[in-house]
Amino acid sequence: MNPDGFLEDVLSAPDRLAATLDAYDGPGSPLDDVERELPRVGQVVFVGMGSSRFAALPVAARLRASGLSAVVELASTELPTRPSSSTLAVAISASGRTPETVDALTRHRRGGLPTVAVTNDPGSPLADAADVVLPLHSGAEQGGVACVTFQATLAVLLLLAGRLGGGPRPDDLRPAIGAAASLREGRSEWVDQALEHLEGAHTVYAVAPSARISSALQSALMFREGPRVPADAAETGDWLHVDVYLAKHPGYRALLFTGSRFDGELMGWAKRRASTVLAVGGPLEGTAMRVPVPGADDELMALLVETGVAELVAAEWWRRLVAADAPITRPE
Repeated sequence: MNPDGFLEDVLSAPDRLAATLDAYDGPGSPLDDVERELPRVGQVVFVGMGSSRFAALPVAARLRASGLSAVVELASTELPTRPSSSTLAVAISASGRTPETVDALTRHRRGGLPTVAVTNDPGSPLADAADVVLPLHSGAEQGGVACVTFQATLAVLLLLAGRLGGGPRPDDLRPAIGAAASLREGRSEWVDQALEHLEGAHTVYAVAPSARISSALQSALMFREGPRVPADAAETGDWLHVDVYLAKHPGYRALLFTGSRFDGELMGWAKRRASTVLAVGGPLEGTAMRVPVPGADDELMALLVETGVAELVAAEWWRRLVAADAPITRPE
């Protein structure tokens, strides 16, 4: 893992998203195999670990909202969902070598279920355990951090959901390419200020609406995996029941991905407790600063673009720590 490679990956994300969407557009899309080779689907079970599982959470929610049963499981679970004759198992691993995920998909296939592998390596053990392979077409991640593969996984799963239950097609996701590029082009206007607010935090918190919980989970992972900063995630409504207590701790700092009906109530508590909250997306009264995200008012755009904020901040934070050759200092 290295910070320069991580930043290179993050900056290349728009072009890599374009490559993924190009591969799934028009005749010959890998998704054609899903419709051609798999039976009618009544239930979808997504399995994965880490960011692979994060990406499946909003997709499963969208499928449930469309009327299709869909669940997301840790591949390591000892209590997997009981399959039915119409269950489709979708296993997700960018490397295609995550042991828990390979084992889970192999078990599903031995049980007679149709299986799909979502991976960046079509020649991997995970691909070998699947009836249909959906490649990410992301290329190698030079920094060793799962960032562009997370974006591609989310895009591919959204497109799979479109085939299963009605939803986005490649052209519906293409505006995210330009939005992601604009976010990166304007980073000099907000990255330093965001770091001024976050540096020295005992923990960085990321908070997002339920429909975009993947943004909070992935953002927290970027701080942990890159600069090795303690970070955690919460859903906005649930924050009022579980993380509100942490806001009493001096130095509480959070990235709030806006758009939840609970944003105002969260900010009410944050203001009373002098907490530092950075708004990612739309404007929100009481926040220390706002990082505007192009297209943030569109849920699909936000899902694919907004995690770039944490990635860019984490990359710069990591670079500074390496340049200083010193561990991060945190308040007692």
